Amino acid sequence: MSEEYRRRGWWRDETFLDDLRRHTREHPGKAAVIARRTGSGETRTLDYAELGLLTDRCAGALIELGVRPGDTVAVQLTNGWELTVLALGCLRAGAQICPLLPIYRERELEAYLGLTRARVFITLAEFGGEAPGELGLRLAAALPSLEHVVVSGGAGPEGARDLHEFFFEPEWEKTHAADLGGRGLGPDEPYLTLFTSGTTGEPKGVLHSQNTLYAPLRGEAGIFDLDDTDLITMIASYTHYTGFVRGMLLPLSLGATAVFQDSTDGAAMADLLAEHKVTYLYTPPHFLRPLVDAQRAGPRDLAALRCVVSGSAPIPTPLVHEVDEVIGRRLFSLWGMSENGAVTLSRPDDPLDWAAHSDGSPISDMEFRIDPLPGKQEETGVLWVRGPTQCLGYLRREELYASFCDEDGWFDTGDLARHDGRGGIRITGRTKDTVFRNGFFVPTTEMEEILTRHPGVEEAAVIGLPVLGGADQVICAVVRPAAANGGGGDDGGGGSDGIGLEGVRALLRDAGMSAFFWPERLELVDGLPRAAATGKVRKVELQQRFA
Repeated sequence: MSEEYRRRGWWRDETFLDDLRRHTREHPGKAAVIARRTGSGETRTLDYAELGLLTDRCAGALIELGVRPGDTVAVQLTNGWELTVLALGCLRAGAQICPLLPIYRERELEAYLGLTRARVFITLAEFGGEAPGELGLRLAAALPSLEHVVVSGGAGPEGARDLHEFFFEPEWEKTHAADLGGRGLGPDEPYLTLFTSGTTGEPKGVLHSQNTLYAPLRGEAGIFDLDDTDLITMIASYTHYTGFVRGMLLPLSLGATAVFQDSTDGAAMADLLAEHKVTYLYTPPHFLRPLVDAQRAGPRDLAALRCVVSGSAPIPTPLVHEVDEVIGRRLFSLWGMSENGAVTLSRPDDPLDWAAHSDGSPISDMEFRIDPLPGKQEETGVLWVRGPTQCLGYLRREELYASFCDEDGWFDTGDLARHDGRGGIRITGRTKDTVFRNGFFVPTTEMEEILTRHPGVEEAAVIGLPVLGGADQVICAVVRPAAANGGGGDDGGGGSDGIGLEGVRALLRDAGMSAFFWPERLELVDGLPRAAATGKVRKVELQQRFA
């Protein structure tokens, strides 16, 4: 199929570096990146000429550190212009990049850095009252592949390099000019590794090439007539698919301008949109709600904004109408995964409130099919997809990825969907019992395993409870205490061994689980409902009981 994708223009022989070089030649002084830090109020603008220079400098710094073609560089930073330079610098040096969310702590980082065999870890001096740089050095001592820890945003620990002092101040592009020739990654080579936070304890590193990333961007740009005049922003972490691919690579591919900041605060984002006259906005529903509220409280001039798109989590129907009423723009819906980016989008020729009823129809040459559930005659079934946006596979998990695919190249998304009546889909749920938090899947299976380590816990299940009118879910731990502690209550109280909400959180904290995923509610029960045939916990019954 690759030649067919090329023939139809979804894949190409060029790369994002070719885009950068072309735009640098044609309009070197045009703003490529506008990045604001809300704490200091500082805004840094890189034109295409400076972005090209810093890309070469960054690549030279990686070569200086001994990074070889095919090596992985892991990057854990908050939103800033440095991310764009690092994304392109890795390409220029022939290295793969693995962006990591700032919320990740020891448990996640050890697994992800170990699986990628990252040689360089670029992280923060401080985040959330903790010191990721110090953690990085501890992990470097334990992981044979990790050779360098680089820290940004303050004084790092002894043994770590400073990002700005080492990467951006020396003229590495001159020192390693001869080494840079022919180092760039090709369009079909593995480039980006994104970790999904699924329901199993086994990490899944989704591998993408530049072409599997380019295909959904070309489709999205075509649907909304995006071009080099646009200013594009995402309300999201730029170390997640949304920010990395749509927020940085989409504007780069068009010769447009990427606009972003290190805060998702609604008022700050409304100010950013107005100040820089942003024309295209993508945001998960969780971050769209505060923006709508801020705009309602203090209207800004958002006349330049042409298009608002939301996805990554279910969109509450009232939010569709509020965007129209408060922001003055219709809301478009999008569905996709880390494995395949944007697969479906609602269209300008759809009914005005279609985002409240559909997750859109396929873009590019993506295809979908809905297989009925065994023994079910309902219209909802398992959603399968295939096409040019599909990833290359899971890093060092070939058999796991193959288990999601059939012999014809269809990929089992794990989502339940139905036809929307206009050639598209409506997502109705998950085939597995997953929980959403800010658009991310909570690793419930891993959490349950940690909880059952406690001597006072006999059984545990982690479920998501809906919030009326909201896109998020409340994370709830349902626990059957060990016999000595009793049970039957559901008030979150603790037994003699401290089986209370704070005790549960402490257990997860001590295990290195990110606070992002800690439960907000605890229910104690006499027993967990289980399927007679498989022994699996019937989480739907728990959700119904405690909703």
